[in-house]
Amino acid sequence: MTSTTSRTPRVPAPRRPRRTATADGRTPWGAVVALGVGIFALVTAEFLPASLLPRLAADLGITEGVAGQAVTATALMGIVAAPTVGLLFPRMDRRTLLAGLLGLAIVSDVLVATAPAFWVVLLSRLLLGISLAGFWGLAPSVTAKLAAPQHLGRAMMVANAGMPLATVTAVPVGTFLGETWGWRPVFWLAVGVTAVALVLLLLLVPRSAPTGSPSLRSLGETLRSRVLLLGLGGIVLVAGGHFTAFTYIRPAVERVPGITPGQIALLLSVLGVASVFGNLAAGAAADRHLRAALLTSPLLIGLGVASVGLFSGEFVAVVVATGVWGLAFGSLPTLVQTWLARTAPDRVEQGAGLVTAMFQVAIAVGAASGGLITDSAGVGTTYVVGAVAAIAGGALLRAASTSRH
Repeated sequence: MTSTTSRTPRVPAPRRPRRTATADGRTPWGAVVALGVGIFALVTAEFLPASLLPRLAADLGITEGVAGQAVTATALMGIVAAPTVGLLFPRMDRRTLLAGLLGLAIVSDVLVATAPAFWVVLLSRLLLGISLAGFWGLAPSVTAKLAAPQHLGRAMMVANAGMPLATVTAVPVGTFLGETWGWRPVFWLAVGVTAVALVLLLLLVPRSAPTGSPSLRSLGETLRSRVLLLGLGGIVLVAGGHFTAFTYIRPAVERVPGITPGQIALLLSVLGVASVFGNLAAGAAADRHLRAALLTSPLLIGLGVASVGLFSGEFVAVVVATGVWGLAFGSLPTLVQTWLARTAPDRVEQGAGLVTAMFQVAIAVGAASGGLITDSAGVGTTYVVGAVAAIAGGALLRAASTSRH
């Protein structure tokens, strides 16, 4: 008699789940800094043409106005790319996708640096628009997963620090180096900065699965949320009010009696440096007093913009108003991204893409509407309109922060 022994199939031991970056309750700040360096590299590349317009235009045989469309092309592409890049790669590891976007920016900068004609520059800047908007749209969701809950606001602040730092450094450094080296070597420098950002990302940022299920359906569901729509509307108004005024800051401050070019440069520096400190202050404010900050920041933007527009006869008053304006606007990206991460933690990726798109809309609409108002009613009226828009946007943000999702 033959006996048979039934064997139980061997079941492999389950793999230990990979520890998340915050499994031990600590935030990997090196990874968050790497994301900030990526944003710094991309925003610097975005604003470089503004500092190099005369040399770029002369070399390529075009007007400065035409050359300025290199910035416009980046913003317009960003409106489309910000909410859709994640949808095109719904299952791709987000670190890999962010690395690919930095690589795309390197390609863009190389093409600009070697461009034989302006149409090559323009097409290259469209690539940068995809890279910038995609990276800035995905970075908040990755940051939210890296950060311990009690550090969420401060982690957003560190990641966002790249934006105000880039706006402070890109134009003056680009102008100086453009006069010294020429405009093409400056874009080669941008290639190097972006390559450093790519290396840091690969070394320091852990793998990151997509948040939720990126799809057109999930994007549509996000757009049907009353709370998120309120917040997005508020962001467009606040950022639009800022860019309506910021685009025309030069003619606004030139109304100060006897102002010199050196004093104008000082005012622009005050605005930029204040925005850096505003971002630094936003981290703690977002963690402790988010609702109050979402109203206070737009209110201060509005008051600062209105003061520059209405009290242009006194240089010291304009300096103070500019500082308040920059301080408040520097805090805005961190505040709204923290609000988004807390309001819709399962839709951070889709929501952050929409937030980025709204900033790009604000740049385009603010600049266009500000120009129409300045030409028809004067720059003082432009600043009043910008102030009213910012304060109205703050009211919407406050309503969004107190509404139930």
